[in-house]
Amino acid sequence: MWVAAVVFAFVLLLLLIFVLQNGQRAEVSFLGAHGTLPMGVALLLAAVFGVLLVALPGTARIVQLRMLDRRPVPQPGGRPGPDPTSPPTTGIASVPLSPRPENRDE
Repeated sequence: MWVAAVVFAFVLLLLLIFVLQNGQRAEVSFLGAHGTLPMGVALLLAAVFGVLLVALPGTARIVQLRMLDRRPVPQPGGRPGPDPTSPPTTGIASVPLSPRPENRDE
């Protein structure tokens, strides 16, 4: 726990140094809004929005897959869900394999 807190504090210190060293003004335009920000703050905001742009669709997909996993699968024979006494299945149909021919070279 303490190691994580120290690492987090160190990362915050590095971010603070980054913002303070990149203080020159940068012109920012977004959806018709115009303004100026310190360069470090503008780059930090761009990084945060980039992470959100990736994380939100990924999170939505994970939630979607978990919801599909929890939904009961209709079973043949009209039963609404899996039989608690049957072994778990993978959803792949089992096909009997033909016996392997014996090796006659030996």
